[in-house]
Amino acid sequence: MSFWLVEAAISTVACAARDRYVLEDGLKQYIYLRSDSTLSSRNRAPLEPQRDVGRQRVAELLQAAAAVIQERGFEAATMAEIAARADAKIGSLYRFFPNKDAVAEALMRRYAEALQAEYDTIHAHAADATPEELADILIDLMVKLHPQARALTALLDSRTDWTEVRQRLRTQTLAGIKMALMACAPNLDDKGAEDIAAVVLNNMKTMVGMTMNVVPTTSGAPDQLRLMNRLYLTAKLAPGG
Repeated sequence: MSFWLVEAAISTVACAARDRYVLEDGLKQYIYLRSDSTLSSRNRAPLEPQRDVGRQRVAELLQAAAAVIQERGFEAATMAEIAARADAKIGSLYRFFPNKDAVAEALMRRYAEALQAEYDTIHAHAADATPEELADILIDLMVKLHPQARALTALLDSRTDWTEVRQRLRTQTLAGIKMALMACAPNLDDKGAEDIAAVVLNNMKTMVGMTMNVVPTTSGAPDQLRLMNRLYLTAKLAPGG
């Protein structure tokens, strides 16, 4: 074989190797950006930011995740879309959350914490509130939290294995209502408080449906529901009620 033929063969092999490297590198980048995140350090725990700038970055990422999941659903949402919505690099998202399940868990935890913070505030003032005032505070609570709850609903509806999470949130909500009722009416017995809390929770859910026009309603129906809730708690929380 002549020198020129040998050189041509070597050049061909080198080009093929280079092209294969470029192709493989491109495929790795594509998978990294478009996968559902289970390929990226799936066993690593989420990183807890230690500085304010990191906590702000995480808050922005979770806000973007909530928006994407609400629009597209959990299964269809991708890590790349979440990063793009937050105007962040994909590496920044993976730095704090190793996969999409970690993002979902953080969103659920954030909602539970926000819910508990609201109940802590209510409990601090419930003893001084009238039944009418407490009725208005409670029935408007879910409307107030609805922007966060929409993404949570999309999450919980997407996976049957998160039924336990849904039940925990319901238990947390009922416990918060019950504690507020008993702070407002110290003579209320435990079983009675549980039953009243269940009724109030249904009224709270109905108010969200009416306010967000997801159930058939009229313009004056929310005010009527609010009045009904006031009258109900006034009757139930009165001594001997």
